[in-house]
Amino acid sequence: MQNLLSLLSNALCRITGRTAGAQTVSELLIGLSEYVSLTSPSAPDLAQTQRLPPKPPPVVALRASAALLASTSLAAAAARVVASRSSTDLTPQVTLDIKKCDLHCLEEGPPVKATLTREQGLQYYRTMQTVRRMELKADQLYKQKIIRGFCHLYDGQEACAAGVEAAITPSDHVITAYRAHAYTYTRGVAVKEILCELTGRRGGVSKGKGGSMHMYAPRFYGGNGIVGAQVPLGAGIALACQYQGNNQLCVTLYGDGAANQGQLFEAFNMAALWKLPCVFICENNQYSMGMSTERASASTDYYKRGDYIPGLRVDGMDVLCVREAVKFAADFCRAGKGPIVMELQTYRYHGHSMSDPGVSYRSREEVQEVRSKNDPIALLKEQMLSNNMASVEELKELDVTIRKEVEEAARFATADPEPPLDDMCNHIFKNDPPLEVRGTNPWSRLRSVS
Repeated sequence: MQNLLSLLSNALCRITGRTAGAQTVSELLIGLSEYVSLTSPSAPDLAQTQRLPPKPPPVVALRASAALLASTSLAAAAARVVASRSSTDLTPQVTLDIKKCDLHCLEEGPPVKATLTREQGLQYYRTMQTVRRMELKADQLYKQKIIRGFCHLYDGQEACAAGVEAAITPSDHVITAYRAHAYTYTRGVAVKEILCELTGRRGGVSKGKGGSMHMYAPRFYGGNGIVGAQVPLGAGIALACQYQGNNQLCVTLYGDGAANQGQLFEAFNMAALWKLPCVFICENNQYSMGMSTERASASTDYYKRGDYIPGLRVDGMDVLCVREAVKFAADFCRAGKGPIVMELQTYRYHGHSMSDPGVSYRSREEVQEVRSKNDPIALLKEQMLSNNMASVEELKELDVTIRKEVEEAARFATADPEPPLDDMCNHIFKNDPPLEVRGTNPWSRLRSVS
């Protein structure tokens, strides 16, 4: 730092003709501002110059250009010095108060304070903002008829996916329903592969053959189109974890609409009997398709639906609340105490799917009120700015970077070729020998390739 100040001070002395350089950043900037004010023309002189533009000799013009270039370089260097100094002044870690969870069959629950580091805050912000931009781009591509078929968007619920992933390990398992784009991303799949899958392209995470509801990754099992059917599968994955004794668990997610399906209670019963390491999470976004929870469920206390299974109700719009609650639930399961049921109270900004405008059963004003008062990204941003953990400019630059990444991924997803017809029956089996499959017309037969 001292060497840089000496270089800048010497440059200022050469420009201004002074013999004593600045010893601090403040003195350097003051000297630079004084020099600029002294060398800048006054308002009357400037007006006269505009009426009668002078033509200075070439040598004078060259000197003026050199001085301007030197002063510009000096100002830029000084700005970098100030920026580097301000970044070191940011708070590296804070402890924040979070909302208390509602408990069912538990004597104590997650903590009411959460520690957040600057690195964690930036990571959560990037994750949620990337999911938001990706979903908004999917909305645009669907309206352009580039994405077809079913498409269920996740914007508004970003704190749930980001918080869940922050609380578990990469070796743990996740299975969810058809609103799966965010979890596909948090499980490690690139935005480009997700958008390619949405557009049915060869570079998609499922080779363009799964679409919106069928995306998979290591230890991520979809993306499932049948309402509630993934819950027994999640219990089975937890059974495998218990059987192998690997200290892993399965996070099994479903919506408030699926909470009334019979197979959930069958899975709850088996998980409780065998004490399976399964975290059952109901993402309650207030509307099961086009019907509010009050009209769809006789009891809206979804965290109590396990009855004999302990439960938690969590603010699903606060990523720290979700993180701490899922950590608590994961520790509960790893301790051999069996399953736990969680309810994340969240909200979706889009309709149930892209075919649903989302305003026939709720008002635009309701959606806007949630956006303005309880948006998960805005909440985290305010927490970081108010605690001096990031600057406004830094978050703006991050927003620009994310927007460019999503736009580039979208351009690739619209240019990537579709999978060939010969690839239709590939990847049906993992190890079995090829099998003849009846084709779509009586003149051809398709053979599956493992």
